[in-house]
Amino acid sequence: MDTVYYLVQNTLPVAIPLLLVALGGMFSERSGIINIALEGIMLFGAFFGCLFVYFVQGSSLNPQYILLLGMVVSALAGITFSLLLSLATVTMKADQTISGTALNMLVPGMILLYAKMSFNSDGITTNVNFYLRQIPVLGDLPVIGKLFFQNTYITVYIGFLFLIIAAIIFYKTRFGLRLRACGEHPHAADSVGINVYVMRYAGVSMSGFLGGMGGFFYAVGVMNSNINGHTGVAGFGFLALAVMIFGQWKPFQILLAALFFAFLRTLAYSIALIPFLHALNINQTFYKMLPYLATMVVLAFTSQKSRAPKAEGIPYDKSQR
Repeated sequence: MDTVYYLVQNTLPVAIPLLLVALGGMFSERSGIINIALEGIMLFGAFFGCLFVYFVQGSSLNPQYILLLGMVVSALAGITFSLLLSLATVTMKADQTISGTALNMLVPGMILLYAKMSFNSDGITTNVNFYLRQIPVLGDLPVIGKLFFQNTYITVYIGFLFLIIAAIIFYKTRFGLRLRACGEHPHAADSVGINVYVMRYAGVSMSGFLGGMGGFFYAVGVMNSNINGHTGVAGFGFLALAVMIFGQWKPFQILLAALFFAFLRTLAYSIALIPFLHALNINQTFYKMLPYLATMVVLAFTSQKSRAPKAEGIPYDKSQR
């Protein structure tokens, strides 16, 4: 049973960054912009979030307050960086894939340059511990308390909160309806007075908000609040794209997909705790490949039936998408 507790407690902090970034990609694609730059947005948000933590770590602030403030900083950084994608793809009508790829290449170099100049290292290292041994009262509940309220991070609960908020915005608000209309039928949206440009800027900005936050949560829950210019976010931005596709661009299905990929990653680092897998004596590197192999398999089997809503382009911008 202790192995089950361990797997659940270590899967959730990995799943939350994937969930948030995939939800961000969902908002962007449903507005009509394919956001290939999620990897760069994650890394940009993680960089500024960790930089903020680095500068305030000597203060008397509670670590959880520092985490919340770092979350806000990383989200704002993500929005700022995503505006570059909006400028290129919405305003300047550049190719979305090429623009996203260029932005992904920009961030690691920027982080390495800054880290080398400021810290003489490859990244930012902090010493603030955000780990929660136990949530008061809730952590004492039988079974559930040990599964979800012990040995965890506050990022897990924030992630689920944003999932609910995203679902409400997406399905229950006028904004969500207009956003989906701009991605699925921009001509019709434009004909009833909806500014498709503004809605697409909003969709990409929301992906920046969630992507930047997801990058910081990755640094907190996976990298112990550190970030490195060489390793970046270990392909989590691209993995989030797979999670989004596997989840059919729907919030709660995206959650299940994020949990699936996060569990595979956690499993790869927990082989020694599972006797029958440990007895196979297979190199751990092969297990670490599981999430990425699963990505290719899932995409291969779902590529024909998993299609994003196709944006047709609007009358005054027929070249878009």
